Amino acid sequence: MSGVQMITVSEDDADQRIDRWLRRLFPHVSQGRIEKMCRKGELRLDGGRVKANSRVAAGQVVRVPPLGASDLKPAETPSYRISEADAKMIRGCVIYKDDAVIVLNKPAGLAVQGGSGTTKHVDGLSAALQFDAEEKPRLVHRLDKDTSGVLVLARTRLAAQSLTAAFRHRATRKIYWALVAGVPTPYLGEIKCGLVKAPGHGKSGEGEKMIAIHSNEVDSTPGAKRSHTHYATLYRVASRAAWVAMEPITGRTHQLRAHMAEIGHPIAGDGKYGGSSQENLGDGWGAQLGGIISKKLHLHCRRMAFEHPTTKKPLSITAPLPDHMKDSWDTFGWSEDLAAEDPFESLQ
Repeated sequence: MSGVQMITVSEDDADQRIDRWLRRLFPHVSQGRIEKMCRKGELRLDGGRVKANSRVAAGQVVRVPPLGASDLKPAETPSYRISEADAKMIRGCVIYKDDAVIVLNKPAGLAVQGGSGTTKHVDGLSAALQFDAEEKPRLVHRLDKDTSGVLVLARTRLAAQSLTAAFRHRATRKIYWALVAGVPTPYLGEIKCGLVKAPGHGKSGEGEKMIAIHSNEVDSTPGAKRSHTHYATLYRVASRAAWVAMEPITGRTHQLRAHMAEIGHPIAGDGKYGGSSQENLGDGWGAQLGGIISKKLHLHCRRMAFEHPTTKKPLSITAPLPDHMKDSWDTFGWSEDLAAEDPFESLQ
């Protein structure tokens, strides 16, 4: 059993949640144990009580109560190994790299983090992206498993703190491309509504989805959050399908997919939100357009702009379309250079 420890937060550790800060130092302390420490007032920050999600600042002193021997064991080495094929694959996704940042063009179908039944994911493969850095890169935001495109990782703890704060405070701009069923009108518009999570039916919560509600109902609906998306219809195929650019102003779960379905134009390949009750579904289920158009989700994070965490200069990264979307673009006679880099410039 250790005694009480008084630990000063370093510059590198600033702006982390206190539960994550503690588990990095003592990996065998469970989340439940940390929350109990907080409830009982045993874990303190500058002498004051904290919650598990309280954030620490450089120079603050954390009081850590006595820990048992089992809590003081070093972190275990992961039991899995990254295969040469997987290492080559993830390194081949790199589209930008410097001393502070790595940016991937994430493939559709590759999860960002592990979950129920998910064994291969970006977080688990990140050691293959360490290159000459002292530690493996850290995730600072997420993309859905079936969404492709720009995914930013931080190569240092300070870069991670800066980028995480930028994403949390919406100091980034993201532009997505999608192929949708039908043609949204007006061509340039916005979607504002509330989103609330509907529980799944599987034993592990599988099938969870976001339900759109009127903005007036947000305050009276438990768990609902406001959501806002700009969209621009760039090109269309008669009344059957359209190439749409979207900029999420808020960052809710499945926001773009739920929003496009809500206005009657679900994203091609979206089996969760492109149900058979939607119009303009074409020849199949899940907003499928039929013919040779792929049944994979046609949603791609095309461009991301943010302040570089070290140089503080603007950085804009663009990711080429994945193969299944490029094939669909070729089918419709579209090319990536037809679209303006920022179709929402007039709205800024």
